[in-house]
Amino acid sequence: MIQMKYKIYLIISLMFLIGQSNSQNMKKIYKKEVSDALNGIQNQKPEILTEQDMAHLPIPVQKYLRYTGCIGQEKVFNFRVEMEGGIRSSATDSYMKLKSVQYNFVENPSRFFYIKAKKMGIPVGGVHIYKNETAYMTIKLAGLFTVVDAHGKEMNQGETVTLFNDMCFMAPATLISPDIEWETIDTLTVKATFRNGNQKISATLFFNEEGQLIDFISYDRYETSNGVDYYNFPWQTPVKGGYQQKNGRMFPCAAEAIYIRPEGAFCYAEFKLVNIEYNLKKLQ
Repeated sequence: MIQMKYKIYLIISLMFLIGQSNSQNMKKIYKKEVSDALNGIQNQKPEILTEQDMAHLPIPVQKYLRYTGCIGQEKVFNFRVEMEGGIRSSATDSYMKLKSVQYNFVENPSRFFYIKAKKMGIPVGGVHIYKNETAYMTIKLAGLFTVVDAHGKEMNQGETVTLFNDMCFMAPATLISPDIEWETIDTLTVKATFRNGNQKISATLFFNEEGQLIDFISYDRYETSNGVDYYNFPWQTPVKGGYQQKNGRMFPCAAEAIYIRPEGAFCYAEFKLVNIEYNLKKLQ
């Protein structure tokens, strides 16, 4: 009996060590991708964003850039974001607590996202990698079991939407990009079409009278729980809790990520902004 308990203990310990090792491997993947991207921007010298730079933008977007404090600040060539919140795979599930960190790069559009959470006490880790118009997402349970391995044309298109969403909410100074076509719908609503090489996506942006971007809806993203089955539902990220000031600029306090399924809206994630930094040249 003692021998059996000892064997079970050894097996559990071994699984834990392997899981920890694999989890670190995922973080190494994330860090390697970020480091490579940082190596490519060492000579970047940002200019100052002026009123003239945004003269071509729709009035609601101009007002948003002024509200968020972009004018007179450096143009953005990359940004790093830390968030915390919760995530779930079903409307009947409770949220798993999560922490995430990501780097986005502007000139060669890319996004490197690392997430860690816990499900029933078991660690869950994952990476979302988007570069060269191509994306993949890997999620592992206990660092051992792959629960999501998503890639392909749906991921490529969907993560282009995510990248553009980050630009809108986390780095509004990037909205001066010539890769965005704008259409004014009314005084508080615009449609944006963003192109990255062969990837082309659209989204509708909703503002309030104060100049805040309060919602974002795109029909070009896909829901998947396994990386095999994809469902093209409208994707929405409403702001929660208003805006806050960080480092002299205004940002959303928090947001939800929602798929509008035929049976109703499904909020699968809640994010709270912890920290954001611009124009970094070293891995943090």
